[in-house]
Amino acid sequence: MEWFQPPSPQSPAEPLAWDEAFLDRAESGEGGEALWFWESPTPFVVLGYGQQAAVETQSETCEHHGVPILRRCSGGGAVLQGPGCWNYGLVLRIPEAGPLASITGANAWIMEQNRQLLADLLSLPVTVEGHTDLAIEGRKFSGNAQRRKRNHLLFHGTILYKFPLSLIAQLLKFPSAQPDYRQSRDHSAFVRNVSTTPQALSEAWIRAWGAHHAGSEFPMERAQAAMEARYGNPEWHSRR
Repeated sequence: MEWFQPPSPQSPAEPLAWDEAFLDRAESGEGGEALWFWESPTPFVVLGYGQQAAVETQSETCEHHGVPILRRCSGGGAVLQGPGCWNYGLVLRIPEAGPLASITGANAWIMEQNRQLLADLLSLPVTVEGHTDLAIEGRKFSGNAQRRKRNHLLFHGTILYKFPLSLIAQLLKFPSAQPDYRQSRDHSAFVRNVSTTPQALSEAWIRAWGAHHAGSEFPMERAQAAMEARYGNPEWHSRR
């Protein structure tokens, strides 16, 4: 597996296009398993693939403050991105058998790898909650999601480490679907930061996934094509 250092994004939508670019790169046979990291310098909202902005977001507040509402290629719930929210992307080959061969198996197996590496890094009892959340003492600090193609899968997620948590309630509504462990808690009682740094997180992911520095180029052409087709298109983000 190769790990890549992405360029500084020129817009909030670019990292969403990177996800698709790396997945398509692997699926086409032009590249293989990959790992990359990013963090947005400005706040923006990301909807899950099938969500509606009117249902999940405080859209008028977002518009008033100039916070974009975008859409990713994977499912799951809406999240708020911005400084203090570290992100990873992971593309893995889907074998004929084993945990990665199914959606539920991949969720369970990858989340256990992430749980263990974070428990070691933070020296705290990290638990997997719902299907793809990570929590400490029942409070969420990481959300993750998956997208699959025939031969490869994308798994990506967030870690809140120094995020202004009060912004979440200002820009996101209470979610339309919640895991049982949330117990109807509002955002302020449900989410938390963890004490770490982007460098420590990146090093932990590289070590845990046995990744080596990329010898190949960042898939900029594929990312640009994804931007032109979807992520740079307002209709993609606003569709119902």
